[in-house]
Amino acid sequence: MVVRNRLVMAPLTTYSSHADGTIDAAELDFLRRRAAGGFGVVMTAACYVHPSGHAFEGQWSCADNRYLPSLAQAARAIHEGGALAVLQIHHGGRQCPTKFVDPPWSASAIPSERPQAPIPREMTESDIDEIIDSFVAAAGRAQVAGFDGVEIHGANTYLIQQFVSPHSNRRNDGWGLDRLKFPLCLVDRVLDTLGPRFMVGYRFSPEETETPGIRWADTERLLNELCQRPLSWLHVSLSQFQSGSLVGEFQDPILARIADVIKRRVPLIGVGGIKSNDDIVKCLALGADLVAVGRAAITEPEFASVVETGTPRLKLPAEGAAESLTIPEGLFRRFVATPGWIDFEERSSVSP
Repeated sequence: MVVRNRLVMAPLTTYSSHADGTIDAAELDFLRRRAAGGFGVVMTAACYVHPSGHAFEGQWSCADNRYLPSLAQAARAIHEGGALAVLQIHHGGRQCPTKFVDPPWSASAIPSERPQAPIPREMTESDIDEIIDSFVAAAGRAQVAGFDGVEIHGANTYLIQQFVSPHSNRRNDGWGLDRLKFPLCLVDRVLDTLGPRFMVGYRFSPEETETPGIRWADTERLLNELCQRPLSWLHVSLSQFQSGSLVGEFQDPILARIADVIKRRVPLIGVGGIKSNDDIVKCLALGADLVAVGRAAITEPEFASVVETGTPRLKLPAEGAAESLTIPEGLFRRFVATPGWIDFEERSSVSP
């Protein structure tokens, strides 16, 4: 595949799909405009692969063939803007609210360290096989729908990471004694099924704050295993691209450590607080091959076109933001309800 530049629109949760799991027209406009704004690759919001993986309000689905028309609409919208289209495939695991999945599924019956977190149901061997099959089937649907690739969401405390983590995976069988077995089996199945002409990437979180939790040594082992597979990219999840260890193991940028382990065996996507051309240059200098942009792609739909020669908008206008910047209603409501998540020019007078 040939990509027109090194900029990727990060997978952004929009909270805006219909209750039946199909994509909303406003989300299609959101994707189309960012693709037309110059990004080389546009990734979709996380799309759940199985009914047990529904993790948040307004999440869309790729859980069965009923969703093929919805998926095709999204791929087509991104291609109309001139970017490569990537579907992020996902299962929420123990992070799924009980209003969607009761009890939620996970590697072990260990709740997350969040207020009033439910105790999940430990997945059986049959459940594990079913979920791996669901990821494979979802990737196949993405291919049929016209996407150029998929990203397997193994980050941000969701199901795949829950198998990797010593906090959430306390199993005594093969899926627990080797905590990388689940993600590697899943990746291998997707790759074996879809072949070399369809892009498959993997997103990971390099550390967890919980004790016990994922530490750098765990991630180093995971990266070395993933680099032995014909993946199209590895995509780190970071809040700031220059950050060091979350748990204080080291101060130097973890992105550079990741790049040093990968050694260009697989392309690396860096991310985290990218707001300017200077940030892009610094992120690439730390070893990233591509750079993902999240919040700045919301406030500046044409970020990829603007950033090379100008200054992107980094705040939402207090009036008319949703319409002028093509932001779905569900996502805009989140901004208003969560002070500090994204900046407004005049926070006291916000209106759609």
